Amino acid sequence: MTTLLDRLMRFTPLIMMIIGLAALAQLVGQAGHFVLTAGIGAWLSRHATAVYWTLGVVAAAAWILAILGYLRHADRVPAWLARRRTLMDILDRLTNRNELERRMGQEIEPTLIDAEALAARLKENVVGQDRICDELAAQIRRRLALVRRGKPVGVFLFTGPPGSGKTYLAKCLADAMGKKLLHFDMTQYSSGGFAATSLFGAAKGYVGSTSYGKLTAGLRDTPDAIVLLDEIEKAHPDVHKNFLTAWNDGFITEASDGKQISTTLTLFILTTNAAVDALADIKQHAAGDGENLRRGADSALRAAGFAPEVLNRIDRIFVFDPLSGLDVARVAALEIETMIKGYGLTIAVGGIDPQILIDLIERQRRLGLAASARDLVRAIEEIIADSLIEAKRKGAREIALVQRDGEVRAQIA
Repeated sequence: MTTLLDRLMRFTPLIMMIIGLAALAQLVGQAGHFVLTAGIGAWLSRHATAVYWTLGVVAAAAWILAILGYLRHADRVPAWLARRRTLMDILDRLTNRNELERRMGQEIEPTLIDAEALAARLKENVVGQDRICDELAAQIRRRLALVRRGKPVGVFLFTGPPGSGKTYLAKCLADAMGKKLLHFDMTQYSSGGFAATSLFGAAKGYVGSTSYGKLTAGLRDTPDAIVLLDEIEKAHPDVHKNFLTAWNDGFITEASDGKQISTTLTLFILTTNAAVDALADIKQHAAGDGENLRRGADSALRAAGFAPEVLNRIDRIFVFDPLSGLDVARVAALEIETMIKGYGLTIAVGGIDPQILIDLIERQRRLGLAASARDLVRAIEEIIADSLIEAKRKGAREIALVQRDGEVRAQIA
């Protein structure tokens, strides 16, 4: 809708041109040097008073229009004028135009990443989830390439049995992309009011209202972080509600001062151990059909207690496979190597007795889908920690692990 001011501003150059031509004609008439304009000059001389008044009024009107145009485009229109509908743009009247222009000025630049390279880096560290690494990298590539999102880069839910690499994949993703990881264990936010205030700040007048919440402060300082919400199903429903605007509208509100913190550059990763058996069965029957897998996973998670409004805001559900066989052996070998390094030692090439890994695989198998990575780490610590301490005491630097008579020993290599 074009306003009266906009229409008048279009004629300002024409008015200024008429004023210039009239002034030029007056000067030429007074000088009398050009025959062709003598008649015009004589006429202007006879009607000088009327001409001067006319030119004065036109010039004043032109200057007023020019000044109003400058004030409008510089966002300095006086409040009394802003209330005049006929002179204001519809955006000035119906919304906060300054905020609208500010946000549009922050338009997200598209980012192009190499999905294959990202997936390769993830697969170097995460065992047994190659398909998910490929799909995750492809999803991130597509979303970062969008210019206008108005929402987070993504809200992804990692589901599957404990120990399948959900949390570890999120950590590896942050490292591979060079992003800060904001990691929250949602089991700590299962209570009522305190849970929400700890993350999103406390309203004025309440304890803690002078500082930001852990999440809002983190996103204020690092808006392009990866936010990992571990075991999201265990958080209080009030916490879930506070996340809805972050996932749907592209901002999260800090309670202490009401400031809106943008989440349009943020990637949210949620993990859950809920509905493990149902999801495993659904994945087996979906046979690679992404649409059926999504519908089945959505139904299973609703039955497990997930609120529909939360599931509706999740962009993609990734169902992790349980680790078995050689994948468990790979994870166990990596954990053993990490623990040996933690004691200031190194492991020789081929230095892990295969029987040690076979026993760990069997142990995890007996635990079934309830087995977690923590169970594996605890088992490794139980069987090798004492021998590592003894080898360290003897001055060893490089060791090999062997099993004799059911006991694991560290031998100096």
